[in-house]
Amino acid sequence: MAKRGGFPGGMGMPGNMNNLMKQAQKMQKQMEENQKALEEQEFTAAAGGGAVEVTVTGKREVTKVKLSEEVVDPDDIEMLEDLIVAATNEALRKAEDAASSAMAKLTGGLGGLGGFGF
Repeated sequence: MAKRGGFPGGMGMPGNMNNLMKQAQKMQKQMEENQKALEEQEFTAAAGGGAVEVTVTGKREVTKVKLSEEVVDPDDIEMLEDLIVAATNEALRKAEDAASSAMAKLTGGLGGLGGFGF
């Protein structure tokens, strides 16, 4: 009697599926550990030649703004605002780049979605 449906090799597929599940769980744990480490990191960027510095965490929260005295000009508040925005955006970009880099290291060997190529 011929087998209908099923997988070649009998029960070979369930074993592979268990291995895939274990790998997925391991990767998820590594991702969670990396995410926690990233959230604790700080990223600092400057604007205006260092006149404004902004520090953010990996959680994308601003933790520090440092201003040089010479950049605080009551007659030019708009320039100060622009420098703060520029430094903040650069610090956030650094945090995003670090997150992307950490994810790429973790998933680098997979090639697509778990190596399935969809």
